[in-house]
Order: sequence, then structure tokens, then C-alpha cells
Amino acid sequence: MDLLIIIYILIFLIVALVIYSIAQIRMAGMKVKDFTEFIQANQILDDLYEISKRYEKMDSKERVVFLMEAEKVFSAFDKVPNLLWEDEYQKYTKILDIYREIKMVRWNEQ
Repeated sequence: MDLLIIIYILIFLIVALVIYSIAQIRMAGMKVKDFTEFIQANQILDDLYEISKRYEKMDSKERVVFLMEAEKVFSAFDKVPNLLWEDEYQKYTKILDIYREIKMVRWNEQ
């Protein structure tokens, strides 16, 4: 019986924390979906940052994939306040610079 009471209390605490988190996200002026996309985009940003270090060695297919992934990151980051991602600003600007370079090269080729 005591174990059952502890399980109910733990379940209640978990539900309360989830509700509190959702309320905090909404009070910040965001949608929960936008926040989850931002979390995923943050992981993609880290991967793109590592890839950007070997930018010169990328072939055209890798550059196209890089562009598509970077656009996903940019759209997700635009939906959340800048305060959330100011720690990632250096990586973001590096990806943005590489993105612009690739776009310019592709535009000149056409």
C-alpha cells in the first residue's frame, strides 16, 4: 500500500512539472511545438558547426544538404526569443556565413 502511494505521488509530481514547464514556455510567448523544434535545431546546429569546419572539402551534394539543414535551423531559431540561444550565437553566425558562401557560389554557377 505504501508503494502505491509513493507511485501516485511521483506520477503527480511528474505531471505537475510537465504542466509547469508548458506554462513557462507559453508565458515566454512561444508555442510548445516551436520550443521542441528549437531543441532539435540546436542539435542540428552542433552537427552543422562540425561540418562547417571542413567546408572546403564538401562536394556539391553535401553543400545542398548543408543548405537544407541550415534553413531548418534558421527557421527554428527565428521562432524563439534571442535570449534562449545567445550562447549559440557564435555557431549560428558561422553556419550563416557558410550558408551565404554556398548560396553565392551556387548563384554564380547558374
